[in-house]
Amino acid sequence: MADEPLDPPPPTPASAVAAPAPLLRPRRVAFEHGLLPIPKLIFPEGALAQTLSQLKDKLAPAAVDGRVSAAALADALQIPPDQAALALGMLAAVHPADDPALGAGGDGSADLRDVLLFLYIQSYKRLVPRPHKDSPAVADVWPSTSAFDGYLSALSPIQLVRSNSRRFIPSQADEEIHQLSYLQKHMANILTLLADSVEGEGDDSLVLTMETFEHLGFLLHFSQGTSLSQAATFFANSDPDMPAAPVSAAQVHDWILQNIASSLEFYTEKSIAKEGSQQIASDLDVTMADANTSHSRNTTPTGVNPAFHRNSTFVEGFSKTSVVKHASDVKGHSVKVLNCHDSVIYILAPLKYATVYGCSDTTVVLGAVGKVVKVEHCERVHIIAAAKRICIANCRECIFYLGVNHQPLIVGDNHKLHIAPFNTYYPRLGEHMMQVGVDPSTNKWDQPFVLGVVDPHDSLSHPAGVSDVQAESATCVDPDLFTNFLIPNWFEDEVQEPTKCNPFPLPELYQASQIKKHAVLEDTQKTIRELQIDENRKKELANALHAQFKDWLYATGNIRQLYCLQGD
Repeated sequence: MADEPLDPPPPTPASAVAAPAPLLRPRRVAFEHGLLPIPKLIFPEGALAQTLSQLKDKLAPAAVDGRVSAAALADALQIPPDQAALALGMLAAVHPADDPALGAGGDGSADLRDVLLFLYIQSYKRLVPRPHKDSPAVADVWPSTSAFDGYLSALSPIQLVRSNSRRFIPSQADEEIHQLSYLQKHMANILTLLADSVEGEGDDSLVLTMETFEHLGFLLHFSQGTSLSQAATFFANSDPDMPAAPVSAAQVHDWILQNIASSLEFYTEKSIAKEGSQQIASDLDVTMADANTSHSRNTTPTGVNPAFHRNSTFVEGFSKTSVVKHASDVKGHSVKVLNCHDSVIYILAPLKYATVYGCSDTTVVLGAVGKVVKVEHCERVHIIAAAKRICIANCRECIFYLGVNHQPLIVGDNHKLHIAPFNTYYPRLGEHMMQVGVDPSTNKWDQPFVLGVVDPHDSLSHPAGVSDVQAESATCVDPDLFTNFLIPNWFEDEVQEPTKCNPFPLPELYQASQIKKHAVLEDTQKTIRELQIDENRKKELANALHAQFKDWLYATGNIRQLYCLQGD
């Protein structure tokens, strides 16, 4: 399934003189989900181009029809085969199009050009979070202490993000500016790596074919979904039956830099124009809190270039509440749940990517995610997810109820993580899983793939100079402590073939525990029904049971869910 085009921009007023030019943007998913903390995939920046050029020369002879297998990659990089397969699997997960020859698990082969681009961006360093504008207000909402001492830091994941440093994740525009600046700096090396050598001198000796040029779509795309070759004047309107002549790498470089400069200028102008306002123009992804209050989901804020319409949905900053979102509420194919506290978040929709970041004491239910789920810097969070892949980084005291087709990836400074099989369903779950390609017959929830504690891409959690060790893995939840999670049926429309049970078969021990609990419940119900007592005593017993249940609702905080959902 190729990257879907961005949602069409809102209609512009009839008085508009001309449609704005599309903007060149980085493909965020490559930078957000495609970076692996495997040391041998990350080369020193000063020797990056030379090292990858040598690697290209080493891989090319082993490539079959220009494609590289995990075995060839493992041999060239001198890494274990499972790490090479993981690299190709993550490449498949962030690739803009489904590649049948590669497969989702990295057991196939990848185009050498895509492999080189994937390896190149492993040198990318994430943007350090910026200070929050209202630190005192943040301190009133978020917990400022943790009961645990850090492994490499005295701060917990939540403290790292919210407390002592008073820092929050960068805005979307900040990150895209950072990513574009990185590509701007490295584009000459990237093009040299992809280009073919021909007879000639200087700039004319390196050329790119239209096919190779399209591979840059792994890193860049236009805001209106226009393909790179159609936007580029030197390849536009090429005859499909007659391949376009190769173009010099220097000409391609000039064109890309010109477009990056235009995009950076747009970001800068809008950030300055909106500085100090309630909603900065740089953060134009739909935020659920805004969508539920004053902003229509399909409107564009004043002064915004419609060509910059985005394709992500945010669920951000909720505290002590419940949020329910269905497919009709979700914009695009990516959802980010950010900085939510003591809440229950239901995202019951088919997605490609999902991110849960900086949350605490929260339950997040994710419908079907066809590419990658990433959970980062969370404490005491329950994640219930049906997905192809999941990556867990820098989390504490979290429980993951998983239906995943590939091994859960665990990286960073984690403590007291627990994993369990998937434990819920809703009427459209089966339909959503089919849409995004999640296979319920394969669940590798209990086979975590553990990498190192130090993430070279992230200077927030792990300062430079700290030696790496293997990250702490996760413990399986005791089958006797495993419980199903019930999602109330909010759907008003009828589903032709509703999902009526957990689509992922439970392991034998967990299934046996469920059967045992159900039998105990039936025996208890039978005992109560057969009690030989008069009607008054029956009423007293019923009232006592209801009172105990109500006390449990209040003690666990679940009473708030009932009030919130009743209000919906």
